[in-house]
Amino acid sequence: MHRFFAEPSQIGDKEIIITGSDVNHIRNVLRMRTGEELLISDGQGKEYHCVLKETGESEVRAEICAKRDENAELPSRITLFQGLAKGDKMDLIIQKCVELGVFRIVPVNTKRTVVKLDARKEESRRKRWMTISESAAKQSGRGIIPEISAVKSFPEALKEAAELDVCLIPYEKAEDMAHTREVLSGIPTGASIGIFVGPEGGFEEEEVVQAMAVGAKPITLGRRILRTETAGMAVLAMLGYLLEE
Repeated sequence: MHRFFAEPSQIGDKEIIITGSDVNHIRNVLRMRTGEELLISDGQGKEYHCVLKETGESEVRAEICAKRDENAELPSRITLFQGLAKGDKMDLIIQKCVELGVFRIVPVNTKRTVVKLDARKEESRRKRWMTISESAAKQSGRGIIPEISAVKSFPEALKEAAELDVCLIPYEKAEDMAHTREVLSGIPTGASIGIFVGPEGGFEEEEVVQAMAVGAKPITLGRRILRTETAGMAVLAMLGYLLEE
């Protein structure tokens, strides 16, 4: 069954009105017809089982058959502080991390960041990233569309991370896997979690020290060196295994 998102303002007591790009997708790509069933999420954890009622050129109307609290989200809200990566690596990171349950992704400028985005490029890139996030959320049955924030400086990211309950930073000089297991298994259900991942080339040691100063805990991901586009996924997979209800 196809899944879509709608703003709370578009959701009434008996019907939901879908507007925007999803109208063309429903009408001309999926070629859905009146009477077909679909799932619509309000992006805040509520899901509606609907039947297509009317497909117009500018809007689609769906009748609400049943509604429920969506339960596909992890019990902890996880923020990925991702060092800006080159090429289409950020696209891959966003797609896969949304599938794995990330709540929010913060692109971060670090000392070893090669990518430089002016205001115009950043706005364009962020729109693309949000589109990728929405598509991945639909595909994986998420109840929300994870936010891709504006690009932050490393100090700004540290300030945000300091407000979270737990913060993790994969680091090649961290203690062994037994220590990592101890750190991860000690995270309480429902805790807000941050993950710091560096760009190509990783973090400079000074940045790791700064992260530790605000409470980040260094962890290892094993004996192998992971690429920047792999590290965040690995941590999310580990956390999903431990936290999933």
